[in-house]
Amino acid sequence: MRVEIWSDIACPWCYVGKARFERALAAFPHRDEVEVVHRSFELDPGRAKDDVQPVLAMLAAKYGMSEAQAQAGEDDLGAQAAAEGLPYLTRGRDHGSTFDMHRLLHFARERGRQEALLDLLYRANFAEERSVFGDDERLVALAVAAGLDADGARAVLADPAAYADEVRADEREAAQLGARGVPFFVLDRAYGVSGAQPAEVFARALTQAWGERTPVRLVAGDGGDACGPDGCAAPQR
Repeated sequence: MRVEIWSDIACPWCYVGKARFERALAAFPHRDEVEVVHRSFELDPGRAKDDVQPVLAMLAAKYGMSEAQAQAGEDDLGAQAAAEGLPYLTRGRDHGSTFDMHRLLHFARERGRQEALLDLLYRANFAEERSVFGDDERLVALAVAAGLDADGARAVLADPAAYADEVRADEREAAQLGARGVPFFVLDRAYGVSGAQPAEVFARALTQAWGERTPVRLVAGDGGDACGPDGCAAPQR
């Protein structure tokens, strides 16, 4: 079974939701038969790379609230993260474009290091003092920590077209599937779960999706020419 997760590194509920989903998956009896694929979704897709601002200022402007209200929201998110065992800086964080991070995540996926890089990006954004925005060398260092080649990561960041199509394709697909926000979980292209739901909800979704998988039904059976472990059948004349 495949689970696809649309998320953004700048999304705190994606950070929390990933931990809740993983808790459910760890207890799922068929966890070793579940493939998890992370997909790109930008909360602020038109943002310029050098447009970086404090999180509180961004939240106040975007949602028409005071910075005190924004800070209260950050404090609540910090408590939610702590309940999942996640570190979370409730003060001093900033916000910017995540497009380059998503491009790097596609690069990492090709090399089997996507999960490792995503975890490091989340941790760097939500729990570490140094910003991940507008600093290519910071992203290169995180890529190396995830097991990627530094020169390869630099080459991706230096070429704005590298993996850009893959990011945009993920985002178009999210829209087609009806995702209006993230995190957005799709199980076997049959079930969707929106938001950072409790682990119990993810557990029920995994169980339901697994139990209702539809086996392939043959519309044409034996007798057709085919290749198998013993070779290919010779054409009959």
